[in-house]
Amino acid sequence: DLDIAKRMIRMAKDCGADCAKFQKSELEYKFNKKALERPYTSKHSWGKTYGEHKRHLEFSHDQYRELKKYAEEIGIFFTASGMDEMAVEFLHELDVPFFKVGSGDTNNFPYLEKTAKKGRPMVISSGMQSMNTMHQVYQIVKPINPNFCFLQCTSAYPLQPEDVNLRVILAYQSAFPDIPIGYSGHETGIAISVAAVAMGAKVLERHVTLDKTWKGSDHQASLEPNELAELVKAIRTVEKAMGSPVKQLLPCEMACNEKLGKSVVAKVAIPEGSVLTLDMLTVKVGEPKGFPPESIFDLVGQKVKKNIEEDETITEQVVENHVKKVKC
Repeated sequence: DLDIAKRMIRMAKDCGADCAKFQKSELEYKFNKKALERPYTSKHSWGKTYGEHKRHLEFSHDQYRELKKYAEEIGIFFTASGMDEMAVEFLHELDVPFFKVGSGDTNNFPYLEKTAKKGRPMVISSGMQSMNTMHQVYQIVKPINPNFCFLQCTSAYPLQPEDVNLRVILAYQSAFPDIPIGYSGHETGIAISVAAVAMGAKVLERHVTLDKTWKGSDHQASLEPNELAELVKAIRTVEKAMGSPVKQLLPCEMACNEKLGKSVVAKVAIPEGSVLTLDMLTVKVGEPKGFPPESIFDLVGQKVKKNIEEDETITEQVVENHVKKVKC
């Protein structure tokens, strides 16, 4: 239904997604005759045979052109997984911003070569594949078209948490450091996808629906609009929170540091000329601020140039020849 498709594109846009992706098949090129003639009696079926079912669901070229035009009008990227070589030819003619390679074609090496030669960016899912196959995929695609990424993916609908294997993202980052790594999720909920982003996923793909109770096996593993909006919001928050790897006192911490940051203070009264020992010193929240706690061992052996009362903060002014250490 073209109207439902447009509503879903609009939903993706309104929820903050960057791209609405469909799946395009040229059925006679994706399936052989026996596969299309197979009786299809599933509760999700739209026809007596698998071919009838798929023909009912497949948009025409003109309908795809209309959907792409609609996506452009509302300001969201539009593409599709080309599920066979002829579908890729059509999507290339449609001028999509990138090709999505579904997991079922990731080990289809002639398809990968032909798709890579089109010169468009490629997003390659890795469901049902081994690490050895993914190395082969990399070696095929990289010399032809360096602009591609891999998505960790497990091809089950819905996907159980114990089968997600997010650590594969880290393995891909290590094995293929010169390409982006992402995640294609078929689980329910948003937590696992947010975790994937926190682990460094640069591309995230999720199935979406307007209603999980609709006929069709994918709807159960899809996100409804409120979930997609929540996911996008959570991802943007995580992206900000990843921040910098440099650990330092931040401007936003200054107020807390002023109020609660501790200083070295005198544990006992210390007469002028005394050489400081550790048993003369303790650490408290002090007024005024003095030496920070990490300086306490550096103060041992230093001479004081005035009387210091018990519980008084040790400041730079009372320590002889104090040279302030510069933090690198």
